[in-house]
Parts: sequence; C-alpha cells; structure tokens
Amino acid sequence: MKRNQQLLLPAWYYLASLLVLGFVFFPATRDFFALTGRRWLYILILAFTFSGLTTPICRLLARHWGLVDNPSGHKIHAEPTPLLGGAAVFLGFVLPLLINGIFSREFGAILIASIVLFVVGVLDDSLNLKAHVKLIVQIVLAVGLTFVGVRIVLFPETALLGSFANRLLSVIWIVGITNALNFFDGMDGLAAGVSAIIAFFLAVVAMQMDSPFVGWAAVAMLGACLGFLPYNFRPGKEALIFLGDAGSTTIGFVLASLAIYSDWADFNPVVSIFSPILIFWILIFDMAHITLFRVIRGKTRTFREWIEYVGHDHLHHRMARVLGGATQSVLFIYLLAICLGLSALLLRYSTHFTGFLLLCQAFIIVVLVSILEAKNGKEYQ
Repeated sequence: MKRNQQLLLPAWYYLASLLVLGFVFFPATRDFFALTGRRWLYILILAFTFSGLTTPICRLLARHWGLVDNPSGHKIHAEPTPLLGGAAVFLGFVLPLLINGIFSREFGAILIASIVLFVVGVLDDSLNLKAHVKLIVQIVLAVGLTFVGVRIVLFPETALLGSFANRLLSVIWIVGITNALNFFDGMDGLAAGVSAIIAFFLAVVAMQMDSPFVGWAAVAMLGACLGFLPYNFRPGKEALIFLGDAGSTTIGFVLASLAIYSDWADFNPVVSIFSPILIFWILIFDMAHITLFRVIRGKTRTFREWIEYVGHDHLHHRMARVLGGATQSVLFIYLLAICLGLSALLLRYSTHFTGFLLLCQAFIIVVLVSILEAKNGKEYQ
C-alpha cells in the first residue's frame, strides 16, 4: 500500500486512545486523580491522547493546504512530508490545562504569545518568511512576557538597572532557546524527543520546588510530545509528519518561558540559575558550538548571515556521521539529554559550589563528545 494511503498507526492504537479519552472525561475519574494527588497523571494522559489523535487530522489538513516539506539540497528526507505536526502538539499541551482549570495571568500571556508565534510559523512554513522578520516577532513576544512576570529574577528589581538586566536576560534566554530548538529540528524524532525529555525534567524539578503550575504545564508538554512522537520517529522508515517551524519554535518558546517562570525555583539561586542551564544544555551547547565554528571558519560574517545560514554542522549531523546513521544519532542525543537532566535533579540539595561543579561536568561531557566526533572524520559542511 502506498505511503500516503496507509493507516498511520495500527487500528488498536486509535481505539485504545479513544477508550482512554472517554474514560478520563468522566467527572469521577478526574476527581479521583485530583484527590489522590495524581493530577499530573491525568494531565499526561489527556495530553498524550489529544496529541496522538489529532496528529492524523493535522497531517490531512497539511496535505490539503499544501503545507509540505519538499526534499532539497540541505534536507535529508526523500519524500514530500506534511508539516503542521506542531498544531497537534500545541493542542495536546493547551487543552488538558484548560480542562483542568489551570490558568493564570502568566499562562494566559504565554498562551497568547505562543498562538501568535505559531501563526507566524505556519506562514513561514508556507511562504518562507525572512529570518529577521521571525526574530523580531520572537523578541517582541518575549519582551511582552517579561512585563507579566515571566522573567529571570537574578538582580534586585528595586533599581531600574536591575529590572532592565533581568528583562534583557529573559529575552535572550527565550529567543535563544526558541531558535536553538528550531535549529535542532533536523532529524526525525529529534526535536520532539528532546523536548519531551526537557519537559520531563522541568516537571520533576518544578515538583521538587513545590511549583505545581509549572509542573503541570511541563507534564502537558511532555504528554503532547510523546503523543506526536510515534508519527515522527519511526526507525527504519521516514516520518509521517514534521513539526514544522511553527511547531519547533512554539515548543521551544513555551519550554523556555516555563523555565524562567517567576516563582518556579522557590527563590533558590542555585536552582533558578543552574537547573534550566543543565536541562537545556544540549540546545545551548549546539547553538554555541555552531556559532563559534561558523564565525571562526568564515561561514558567517554578519548577524544576518548567522540567522539565515543553513548547514549540516549541528551536533545531530556530526553524531550521525560518527555513529553511522540518523537513528543512532537521535538515540544518543536522547541519552545525553537524560544524563544532563539527571544532574539538574541533584541541585535541589546542592550548594553553590556543587552546582558549579555539575555545570562544569555538563560542559566537559559535551566537549568530550565533540572531541570524539571531530576525531572520526570531517565535519559536515
């Protein structure tokens, strides 16, 4: 049967998802999860099933509207692949939180900003917008979030300079992570899988710090990414649908915003500074690595060239060469992200010095990986 005519996943998967979804919608079921302290599991189930069931619909819509990613010189897939998978992930993230009445002014701001960013992403997927246009939109949205409490609080805000510094760092963080995840969306299952891992560790650390809202939101993103993953990561086969720029940028934007949510770290400077860095370290390192080497090698000489450059020099491309394939590269990066995320969990009980050592350990790990891959052949161009 031709690829565009086949049933995306086995019939039992959809039947089981519908049965589970119908069961959890009973008020008694929701009350049971809430009263037993397992609301996180209820949200996870809803997010997973919503995302899993809406992905085929988004795939059909993408085909109907012509939102497909065609093969080209710098892309590794061989067939036109529908985009719009990010819509399923976004619905899987938002709907469980709204159904459970989990809402705040900050969440409302993140939601509105994410919707705007998603629309811009869809336009980019269909019209190929200029990189600087997307960057300006991201900066404006990030600045807006800082005025509703979604920001890093590293310096005392009693002084104007401290407030400005906090907002500036917050904008750099949000915009940087948003684009880092978008750049990382270069292999099947990579961006969605890494996002799921990041969301998991954000949820665990948030629960450690008694910040249930951030924990529930992160769990919703975890479930949404996991529900989408079977369509996007199929070892030995090509993906049935991609996140698209709309999906990867929106997911990155949401995760970056949750990481600096004003009260998620319980005012512990060690956790508030180092935990997000460790959890997002793979993305941070990849962004820093490609920036440094592109400048050193003269591939990019201006900021505009940097934001518009497309190449095969990312971590996942280099590891695919070393390990012998894209699937091996993706799985290796999953394990690396888990390893670094586990370090973030230790910070709950760490001193400032221990936190610094864990950050050094994370840096050494990725440097060792880079040295090993560099010794096994020429880097992707």
